Amino acid sequence: MKLNLKKLAAALTAMVGALTLATFTHTHTQATHAATSYKSQLLKKGELTIGLEGTYKPYSYRQNGKLTGFEVELGKAVAKQMGVKAKFVPTKWDSLIAGLGSGKFDTVMNNITPTPARRKAYLFSTPYIYSRSALITKSGSKLTTLKGVKGKTLVEGTGTDNALVAKKAGAKLIDDGDFTTALQMIRQGRAAGTINSMPAWYAYKQSNDTKGLKVTELKKSEVAPAKIAAMVGKHNGALRNRISKAIKVLKKNGTLTRLSKKYFGNDITK
Repeated sequence: MKLNLKKLAAALTAMVGALTLATFTHTHTQATHAATSYKSQLLKKGELTIGLEGTYKPYSYRQNGKLTGFEVELGKAVAKQMGVKAKFVPTKWDSLIAGLGSGKFDTVMNNITPTPARRKAYLFSTPYIYSRSALITKSGSKLTTLKGVKGKTLVEGTGTDNALVAKKAGAKLIDDGDFTTALQMIRQGRAAGTINSMPAWYAYKQSNDTKGLKVTELKKSEVAPAKIAAMVGKHNGALRNRISKAIKVLKKNGTLTRLSKKYFGNDITK
């Protein structure tokens, strides 16, 4: 039997074309799905709804009635990288995490660390802050270590990471999450001190008088630097991944460092 070379060549060409088209279609579909799947997890099309306190300077606060701060500008930059707009929903601290769980926000950006308990119920992005701990006391205090707070009265916000650290170290707690109020209580002798973050101290020091106060940066061996990240619902993996990708871009292009120095006077993103 003689082979018809022309027909064979035509058949092979058709097969290659079909395979190429199928591969392209599959790849294109995968790429399109990857690009759009996170958008299907947003509460509202074209918006990244971000929960935050709006009262915690320099992370998020109001200046002349306008919401501003490190995490506000970060949220806007992340949303821009994602091709959507940022929508902020100021919420009290004790309702933030519950609000994410009930679907009020797409993510929470509020100086939150991924504790083991939180990881069981939520997902976290790549960190955007590495926050070292500070022990703030009255000037002249001999309290300089975490071990030393045992039995002492510290002022901390309920449910915060700082409160957990203080409680674990054996401190007695007074509930007040406002940083400025906490420092005033220390000055007045109503509390021996407070555990907070070096970033919070840096920011406060830029525009406030710190006379009468002393700060000690706690050693890494006492308290490991907190990795601050965006928190996302447990089933929104695609959204978490897209937020992480945006944060990595902002780290690489210098945006994170610029915002850090603007609001804290130091680079706390490494």
